[in-house]
Amino acid sequence: MWSQNYDPLGNVFASAGVASFPVVVLLSLLAIWHVPAHRAALAGLGCAALLAIGLYRMPPGMVAMSAAYGAAYGLFPIGWILLNAIFIYEVSVVTHQFEMLKRQVAGLADDRRIQALLIAFSFGAFIEGCAGFGAPVAITGALLIGLGFPPLEAAVLVLIGNTAPVAFGSLGIPITTLNQVTGLDLHALSATVGRQLPLFSLIVPFWLIAVQAGWRGMLQVWPACLASGASFAATQFLVSNFHGPWLVDLASALVSMGALVLLLRFWQPPSERSLTGRSGRESAPDHGLRGNPLRPWLPWITLSILVIIWSVPAVQKSLKEVSLRWPVWLLNGAIQRTPPVVAQPKIEEVIFKLDWLAATGTALLIAGLASGLLLGMRPKALVALYVKTLWRVRISLLTIAAMLALGYVTRYSGSDTTMGLAFAHTGAFFPFFSSLLGWLGVALTGSDTASNVLFGNLQQVTAHQLGLPPVLMAAANSSGGVMGKMIDAQSIVVASVATSQGGERVPAGTILRRVFLHSLALAVLVGAWVSFMAYAIPWFVPK
Repeated sequence: MWSQNYDPLGNVFASAGVASFPVVVLLSLLAIWHVPAHRAALAGLGCAALLAIGLYRMPPGMVAMSAAYGAAYGLFPIGWILLNAIFIYEVSVVTHQFEMLKRQVAGLADDRRIQALLIAFSFGAFIEGCAGFGAPVAITGALLIGLGFPPLEAAVLVLIGNTAPVAFGSLGIPITTLNQVTGLDLHALSATVGRQLPLFSLIVPFWLIAVQAGWRGMLQVWPACLASGASFAATQFLVSNFHGPWLVDLASALVSMGALVLLLRFWQPPSERSLTGRSGRESAPDHGLRGNPLRPWLPWITLSILVIIWSVPAVQKSLKEVSLRWPVWLLNGAIQRTPPVVAQPKIEEVIFKLDWLAATGTALLIAGLASGLLLGMRPKALVALYVKTLWRVRISLLTIAAMLALGYVTRYSGSDTTMGLAFAHTGAFFPFFSSLLGWLGVALTGSDTASNVLFGNLQQVTAHQLGLPPVLMAAANSSGGVMGKMIDAQSIVVASVATSQGGERVPAGTILRRVFLHSLALAVLVGAWVSFMAYAIPWFVPK
């Protein structure tokens, strides 16, 4: 048995400063020295391991197993999802259906600002609701590249667009996990997040287009930004407050896409040509594939049907019954979490699971295979395409494994909690910093779900100590965390891979530099809104 020590230097702020060293090394190598992402991740992992052994006195065997466990989770389900998301895109390209899809999108509006709203924000939210775990960034990034967007622009847009939907992604997994960790009422958590995020669901489309085209370019298409954001925000509020967390993203995305398409029947932006002067209608070769307008959407329709089937409670129960679970050697039952993170000392259960979350990647694979066969590909050609896709993303899979290994070493050594406790010592300013704590958690772990596991209970304990509503602070962890999704290493790597389909590879460090300040600014705004809810309108917080 080894107990975590969150303040090894006897001063929480000094300990937090030292604990941040692996993260600083990782980000510096990526953003300043332009070191390849997999090497930067391995360097950060080495620093985290030395810190865990030397300062936190974690047994070396536990450190090694934490890294191995993180790498395994990085490959499955996250790497599994990335691989199959790229595969389903490749199937669409090889069968020429992607060209038809581009024609349909360009047929709505040649203006790339409208295309960015439709794909990076609305369609990305739909994929987030179905799959999550990097799939929205991978799929929408590839779609934008296919439409002719420059790789760096595409990467930045999909990362900014994949923010507001994240808290309700994967059929509400982050919220249901937060409920399990804290014991707070599930519907109260869903409703609280549903009162925190709609404001940002309204803001993000405007922010997205301002980043893409500048303020003047954004003002030219403000009706489209308003239609996308307002319809998404209203649906997000209603479903999260009066139904629950499960279908929030799916419903909001469909309403948002419908509202934008309806608007375009009566209104078009001032210029019908794209921002680069090229018409979307002229960019796609014909290939003689006119016909059923639903054919280009076949891979995504198949994916949606599979996810809907697997979201049925009876099917979920069956999948969980056949799940594979392995206690992680040297970690399971051997790590003790201590106050103030938990009210009483708690033995950590560390189980590697292959459950229905992994089925998200499997759904992508089945959708890709089924779509390829229905669209006329031979089985041998499908196998060859899959092998080619695997070879293409091999370095990215290594990078994701190294990133998650780093995250799990910091998690089980307790160094990430040390950084979190520094935020928790901010007293009356805690409602503001609680959102930044969630932001930090997602930036470190790459997952809003993992951030809720890591800091959800800490938020609740601190709220009780300060006399603040626990449900507000726990929800703020998830709401603030969505802005950290923009800069977590996993998402940056996925964006780099997805937008390399056009041949030009954008370094992960370049993408990180472009989105970091946007991520931090939006997280600060979430913190300000949570503080306003805590002190100015406490009646707005669900009981």
